[in-house]
Amino acid sequence: MRVDRFLSNLPQFNRQQVRLLLIEKRIQVDGQVIADPRHEIRAFSRIELDGQVLQAGKPARYFMLHKPPGCVSATRDPQHPTVLDLLDEPDKDELHIAGRLDFNTSGLMLITNDGHWSRHVTQPQTKMPKVYYVETEQAITADYVSKFAEGVYFAFEDLTTQPAELQLLGPCCARLSIVEGRYHQVKRMFGHFNNKVVRLHRESIGPLLLDSQLAPGEYRPLSEQEIQQFQPPRLCL
Repeated sequence: MRVDRFLSNLPQFNRQQVRLLLIEKRIQVDGQVIADPRHEIRAFSRIELDGQVLQAGKPARYFMLHKPPGCVSATRDPQHPTVLDLLDEPDKDELHIAGRLDFNTSGLMLITNDGHWSRHVTQPQTKMPKVYYVETEQAITADYVSKFAEGVYFAFEDLTTQPAELQLLGPCCARLSIVEGRYHQVKRMFGHFNNKVVRLHRESIGPLLLDSQLAPGEYRPLSEQEIQQFQPPRLCL
């Protein structure tokens, strides 16, 4: 929600008063003076007027999880364990997943209650690279490298994937970097060559690598530095 809309919804202010409060730089959001009426605020933003708290907000939470195979990227599932089942955290029903992984895919997963942050991480426009280690049934050749760099056509969606970088590591294994997250994208890209993916593991998202100390099923909070690496730009004056 925009900060001017939030303030206008409070019973003590009308639109003219809100405009003056912002012009006079009397409003702070998360400790920062805000004068731009379009500044976006969130459910856990701390909003103050001359030091008086108008919204205390909730603490933002960010976690890195080593997702194991055989675990559903969902908040609830009647048949299988979910990634949220792996977390021992209060109010975990308020958390959501920033970038899903298939049932049998393992690796780095980000979990948060910050929708603005997670959208920045996952939306294609940010071109955030996701790096996967891939093993296949058949050999991977140089043809894959050029085709993935060119883009693979998906007939069902009538689109071509954005250029992807493929590094050959062995006869049947490779490292793939993509900037999208389409449905079963990696498996479908290799499916273009009728080559089945038998193991898929996400190693990194953007600058963030999966912590090598985390065993499958384990998680930890992100550090402030790690959070800021993904922080979207904010509009403010």
